[in-house]
Amino acid sequence: MPPLIVIILQENFIPAMISTQHLPHPNEIQRAMDCPSKEKELNEQQSECQDGSNCPDYCPATAESNSESPRILKILQKWIPTVSPYFDKEHYCYADHQITIQESLDHFGAIVWPGALALSQYLESNQQEINLKDKKILEIGAGTGLVSIVASILGAYVTATDLPEVLENLKLNISRNTQNMNIHQPEVRKLVWGEDLNEDFPKSTHHYDFILASDVVYHHTSLDPLLTTMVYLCQPGTVLLWANKFRFSTDFEFLEKLGNILIVTLLAEFPESNIKLIKATVKEN
Repeated sequence: MPPLIVIILQENFIPAMISTQHLPHPNEIQRAMDCPSKEKELNEQQSECQDGSNCPDYCPATAESNSESPRILKILQKWIPTVSPYFDKEHYCYADHQITIQESLDHFGAIVWPGALALSQYLESNQQEINLKDKKILEIGAGTGLVSIVASILGAYVTATDLPEVLENLKLNISRNTQNMNIHQPEVRKLVWGEDLNEDFPKSTHHYDFILASDVVYHHTSLDPLLTTMVYLCQPGTVLLWANKFRFSTDFEFLEKLGNILIVTLLAEFPESNIKLIKATVKEN
């Protein structure tokens, strides 16, 4: 007999069916129970970091003398509870659109990680600062496609990339959430970090306004190829936006290496989730 799971329901919470096959990941962000049609909570929850006390030993926000202090933010309530027999689907609300994401526990890239929620929220809530309309965007390690879908809804030309084994689920999620919308239809492509970059993404014909990445840095053996890929894709005029949950010392080491090559700025922090949002651009010669 499977173990009994007791759930304490909050008032006005719509329960979803839960099984022992779909328990929350330990690092998963605590998600909320409703989805406001227009999110106005962000400005109320933002505060400026005055003393830099939340910065790591290597703090890109202070690397440049003209850099502003990073914003201190909180993950907003974007998860929509549903009564569904399908344990592999999650529902979110960004840019006034409900987004259905199919996950898979078979691969790290087929799960919505905290960094994707933070980056999606930032893109949605800071459209004047980061205007994606008609901009060319490539997402590295797109995974389930949530960030690419949000960027598409916000008007961007999106190329979502990941490993070959992730592409089928990625295509499914992007098609399901964008096919009947009056937006630029995203493209899904294979990108193995550090491999065939010149052949598959020649710089002469593949210039992107933004490179997006979320939770691509963790305890794996492909950090050097990932760094190579980020640097390769960042041409003059390109902005890299990278949101990551910092878990290990190697995460900070990667950030330091990136800062040795590109100009990096700490745009925002989500202290409750240990997430940092980094902006990086090419250094001027």
